Amino acid sequence: MAMAKLPKKEFLHNRLSREELLRRVAEEPPGMRTTLSFYRYTRLENLPELRDKLYQEWASLAVRGRIYLAPEGINAQLSVPNTNLENFRCALEQHPPFRGLRFNPGLEEHSPSFLKLTIKIKRYLVNDGLGDFFPEENLVAPHLPPLEFHQALDEPDTVVVDMRNFYESEVGRFDNAICPEVATFREELPAVLELLADKKDKKILLYCTGGIRCEKAGAYLKKHGFERVFQLEGGIINYVHAVRRAGIPSRFRGKNFVFDERLGERVTDDILARCHICGQPTDRQTNCANEACHALMVQCEDCAARLNNCCCEECRQVSLLPAAERRALRRADPSLKNKAWFSKRIRPRSERSQILQ
Repeated sequence: MAMAKLPKKEFLHNRLSREELLRRVAEEPPGMRTTLSFYRYTRLENLPELRDKLYQEWASLAVRGRIYLAPEGINAQLSVPNTNLENFRCALEQHPPFRGLRFNPGLEEHSPSFLKLTIKIKRYLVNDGLGDFFPEENLVAPHLPPLEFHQALDEPDTVVVDMRNFYESEVGRFDNAICPEVATFREELPAVLELLADKKDKKILLYCTGGIRCEKAGAYLKKHGFERVFQLEGGIINYVHAVRRAGIPSRFRGKNFVFDERLGERVTDDILARCHICGQPTDRQTNCANEACHALMVQCEDCAARLNNCCCEECRQVSLLPAAERRALRRADPSLKNKAWFSKRIRPRSERSQILQ
C-alpha cells in the first residue's frame, strides 16, 4: 500500500470535543460498525514512526479505538466501519509484525464502543510489574481452544483462575473460578502465585477478556514451576462466540466487562453483582457523574435516579453546581479528585456485600 506523506504532528490526534464526538456517533446508522480487538507480543522498533503511520492509515478508514504500542508488541480495541473492514485488514498486513493477526469480534459487534481514535506508546502493553519480562515461546502456556477449555472445566484436579481485576469479575465470571480481590494486574500476579502455592500438581486454567493478560500470567507461572498451565485461546470473547455457535450453555455467567463506552457485554441473564449503594441485585456499571470523582461502581437505576448518577450525596451536590463552579472547586482543592468511597483505583473491601448506607 502506497503511503502518503505524513501530515503535521498536531493533526495526528483527535481535535474534537466529547460533545461533538457523541453527536457524530449518534448520527451513524445502527450496525454500521464492527467492534473488534487483537494483540500480539512481538519485538517492535521505531515506535513513534510506527504510531504515526498507523494513525494516518486508520484515521483515513474512520477507525475509532484505543491502541497501545510498546517495545513488546501491540494491544488494540477498536471499531471499524463495516465497509472498511477488508481495507483495514489489508493495511494491517502491510506491517510485517502484524501479519496473520487473529481478530476477536466483540460480543455486541455493532454497538457503539469508541468515540475517537487514540494510539499511545507505552513502555509495556499491560502494567504487570514484571519489568522487561517477555513471554518467550518456551514459557508461553498452551492455548486451549474454547470448546476444549469448556470440557476441561469439569476435569478433576482442575483449578480455574480469573486473571482480570475485581471490578471485572464482580459482574461476570466462570463457575467456581478463583477471582483475586485486586484492583490491578500488577497486584494480581503475585496474589495468584500465593493462592496457587499448594496447587502446583493441579491443572491450571487461566482466562481473561481477550487473552493478552494470560500470555504474561501463563509464562509467569511456568517460570515459577507450574507445569500444567493452560490459557483460554482468545479469552472470554472467543469462548462465548464458540459456545453460541455450538449451541451449548455458556459456563461464563453474567456480563463481560469491556474497556470502552459500553463497560460491559451481556453473556447470560445471570445477575452476579449488587448495587454498591443499596445492595439490590444489579450489574449496571457506571462512572460517578462528578468529574472530580469519576469512580467506577455498580449502581441500580433507582440509586442512579436518586443520586443523579453519582456514587454518594456529597458527589451529587457537587454535580449539581454549574460547570464553571465545579472546575473552580477542583482547582481550589485538588484533594477532591477521586475522593469517592469506591474506585477501581483502590483495593476493594474484603466483603463488598457490606453496603454503605
